[in-house]
Amino acid sequence: MPSIAEQLSGVLGDAFASLELPRELGRVTPSKQNPERFPFQCNGAMPAAKQAGKPPREIAQAVLDRIAGDALIEKAEIAGPGFINLLPAAAAINARAAGIASDDRAGAPQVSEPRKVMIDFGGPNVAKPMHVGHLRSSVLGDSLQRLFRFRGDTVISDIHLGDWGLQMGHLITELEEEQPDLPYFDAAITDGYPSEPPVDIEDLARLYPQASKKAKEDADRLAKSRRATAELQAGRAGYRALLRHFIDVSVAALKKDFGDLGVHFDLWKGESDVNDLIDGLVADFKARGVAEESDGAWVVRVAREGDKKELAPLILVTSEGSSLYGTTDLATILDRKQTVGPDLTLYVVDLAQSDHFEQVFRAADKAGLAPEGSLEHVKFGTVNGTDGKRLRTRDGGTFRLADLIASAIERADERLKEAGLAADVGAEEHDRVARMVGLAAIKFADLQNYRTTNYVFDLDRFTSFEGKTGPYLLYAAVRVKSLMRRATEAGVEPGPISAEAAEERDLVLALDAFGAALEQACENRAPNAICDHAFTLAQAFSKFYAACPILSAETEAVKRSRLALAEATLKQLELCLGLLGLEAPERM
Repeated sequence: MPSIAEQLSGVLGDAFASLELPRELGRVTPSKQNPERFPFQCNGAMPAAKQAGKPPREIAQAVLDRIAGDALIEKAEIAGPGFINLLPAAAAINARAAGIASDDRAGAPQVSEPRKVMIDFGGPNVAKPMHVGHLRSSVLGDSLQRLFRFRGDTVISDIHLGDWGLQMGHLITELEEEQPDLPYFDAAITDGYPSEPPVDIEDLARLYPQASKKAKEDADRLAKSRRATAELQAGRAGYRALLRHFIDVSVAALKKDFGDLGVHFDLWKGESDVNDLIDGLVADFKARGVAEESDGAWVVRVAREGDKKELAPLILVTSEGSSLYGTTDLATILDRKQTVGPDLTLYVVDLAQSDHFEQVFRAADKAGLAPEGSLEHVKFGTVNGTDGKRLRTRDGGTFRLADLIASAIERADERLKEAGLAADVGAEEHDRVARMVGLAAIKFADLQNYRTTNYVFDLDRFTSFEGKTGPYLLYAAVRVKSLMRRATEAGVEPGPISAEAAEERDLVLALDAFGAALEQACENRAPNAICDHAFTLAQAFSKFYAACPILSAETEAVKRSRLALAEATLKQLELCLGLLGLEAPERM
């Protein structure tokens, strides 16, 4: 069943069309000026006036004359220069409420033409443990895959590990300096390597920054890492065996971190998985003139006439013979074209990589790997400390994601105890609730901002049960669950909905907006639209709950109607939470 706004748009579209004006001028949107009296408005008379050569109010009146008596509309009036304000009829509101209550999707439509969507999380480098900088890509990417799946698209998500660039050369050379006797560094040894890795995740976290620092200060040290990278990519057996160890150690740690965050992927591929495609891709680019030689390197020139800023060529192969991120990204596009065939690929990577992806996308278009518009950089801003700079530990170090999650859960536990919540459950259940609240705090705090916005990490504010926070939404859901349990105990069942009070009507209209929020979130690749909707819905329910007694209502019919509204609210609120990667406990 279409939303009320869509139904009204159809009625007003017909009216404009009868005036020989474009039907789309009848588009109806929620009102921001006077929503208590008129929840919806149409602004089409203003642009119509230019086309028809008549005053906007004259056109608006002509539209009103044509919609007079329509069963969908209780009242309509002209405001200002020609705005059409609309109040839907009670029957329309009740019919929509019944439709939402009976719909497993809580009123949200599915797309008519599903697509195959690839989501690339721009995964962490194997050389580094997960840190706070990975929070946004993880949480945003996860929400996007949930959103696109929910609306009916086929989604394939890939972590896309960074396991093939210079960082691997840094790890290899630094480990060799510390443990030169390991068999991996003897070129004469080509098999029989130890099955146990010579490093753990803490070693990787230490080795990479050591090597990187040395390389910045010493050109010879940098050259050594570059040679090791080239030899790795050329197939040196010992280095390939080390790479496998590095990946295994990193993936084990990453799976724990992502699991703790509640983020999951369909594929755990890395840059190294497309290595076998690179030689053929480079040869093809050379043969077709897509790539050209420049100072011993091979590059793809991607600058276009009319560019407002200079865009450097994409380096396909360095003068040392190594492939870079751009090369593996192009090979990955080719691999996905051959194995998945996505209609759309979203790269969830921070803003700083904008130029890189512009280079890759233009090169892919130039080479015929992917049509323009099928590759999209879903960029995002940074997580900052109270000083406005990227969030760091007190000693200025990188804030590990595992530590961030642990801090959030610990603060959530404190908040629960301060509020006297989850006090009547066992210790194990209390810990589970604290975990849900802590994850809701940091995930919602991230997702409620439009993705390109930088935000300040404030754990005290994020874990509050008041205001626009994840814990507030969880508590709102728990309140409704408690109500539904009491209703069951009292033998009261939901019944036909008749929204008579203003707070009942407002709650139905809040529920009605779910589909529009879903569409906005998907089209803009911005889950904050779902965050906004969930918060608005929770607030509307709170006002309804305060003003409209449910289990103590004056009649059985009113009692069952209001209970049905509460049940519909819970269903939609839990759907919203799920789309954000959040889960509400049964009790709190």
